[in-house]
Amino acid sequence: MKPRQSPIRPPRDEFLRVVPVHPYAWLWEPLEAEAGFLLRAMFGTKAAYLDGKLVLCFAARAEPWQGVLVCTARPHHASLQAEFPPLGRHPILPKWLYLPDATDAFEATAERLVAAVRRRDPRIGVAPPPKGQRRAAGRRPGAR
Repeated sequence: MKPRQSPIRPPRDEFLRVVPVHPYAWLWEPLEAEAGFLLRAMFGTKAAYLDGKLVLCFAARAEPWQGVLVCTARPHHASLQAEFPPLGRHPILPKWLYLPDATDAFEATAERLVAAVRRRDPRIGVAPPPKGQRRAAGRRPGAR
């Protein structure tokens, strides 16, 4: 015997789930075709990895978390800022550079940064610490 369906409510499979599109998805889409690309959620951002390195974070919240964070080491800041003038140090994570969404040249600069990542620019990207080190580093002494 078939389950009786309500005339008011359609069957469950007819409901469509609307998945919001991240406002910066257009930036990581060119990277999706690259071998070694991975996109993960990280602290409310979308983090892009390429060849095992964390390269860009796409933050779509309120300032100072609205734009693109460029994951790089401090010795590379000056040369990247010379090539991409709208980049500045992130006010909370100064080890990384930041391209605010409010910047006039946001789209053009962000596209150029993605192109640099695709070319494997050695200045962009940081190797995440091994999982064991991350877990131990985040633990407080005496915490369980």
